[in-house]
Amino acid sequence: MVKHSLKDWFIATRPWSFPASLMPVLVTIAYLYWMGVEINIMYGVCALVGMLLFQAGGNTWSDYYDYKKGVDAADTFGAKILTDGLFAPKEIRSLGFILLSVAVVLGLWLVIRTGLPLLWIGLAGVVCALFYPFFKYHAWGDLLIFIAYAVLPAIGTSYVTTGMMRWDTIWVVVPVGLITVAILHVNNMRDIKTDTRARISTLAMKIGQKLSVALYTAELLVPFLWVLVCIVMEYYPLWTLICYLVLPVSLKNVRTAWSFPKKGYKVILNLDERTAQLQLLFSMIFSLSFFIGKLVG
Repeated sequence: MVKHSLKDWFIATRPWSFPASLMPVLVTIAYLYWMGVEINIMYGVCALVGMLLFQAGGNTWSDYYDYKKGVDAADTFGAKILTDGLFAPKEIRSLGFILLSVAVVLGLWLVIRTGLPLLWIGLAGVVCALFYPFFKYHAWGDLLIFIAYAVLPAIGTSYVTTGMMRWDTIWVVVPVGLITVAILHVNNMRDIKTDTRARISTLAMKIGQKLSVALYTAELLVPFLWVLVCIVMEYYPLWTLICYLVLPVSLKNVRTAWSFPKKGYKVILNLDERTAQLQLLFSMIFSLSFFIGKLVG
């Protein structure tokens, strides 16, 4: 068996996608701080680590099943760690199992420290991670990603840091969650041809290229409208307007996506990574705006 370095194992977890799990937690903490709620920072850090472990485990678990199902092959554009023979399938399966197990242990420790309601949130997260391949293959992956990387992190983070499940935190993760879903959606747009060959069914395949581009556009632009509406309704501080500094980056990605129906998949080969970078940039500025709003008023 080939010996792998720590860097190899790290790359196998697809670290470029980690903002998808980290940013909802950070944004939720920033929002709670702005609201003047007392926050347990140590538990907040644990929530960040737990979400990171869940995503890393979910990524490798998904890569394993995509390879076994034939979704990822030598001529596809997804993860190459298995199709290029860098890892054996059982290694990736074991890595996913270990990461998810560590995340579960950390989650159970937090349940003991904070309370039983966190257990149900955690179990929902485990279900999302384990059954994501099935949902993805049946066109429900986009919805599952929004639940797993927006709704659950917001509710879970609010509970572990404040001792209460604050449903108002969902308001703050909607824009971040939409951009996160766009990462998956544009990936599925790029893979329509190869996913059809693998006989799976994604949302991008169901609605076709043009509607997929329109949906991607909405996922990247609605967050800015959402911010504006929430400012008017006084759910967000006025400072969240600084998120509009990221709008040109979003528009650039949208223009690239609209060239896809005419120019083909090659123009969007790295658009999933660019969307992940957008999500990171938007979320960091969004979080900062709540801290500024609290400190400056």
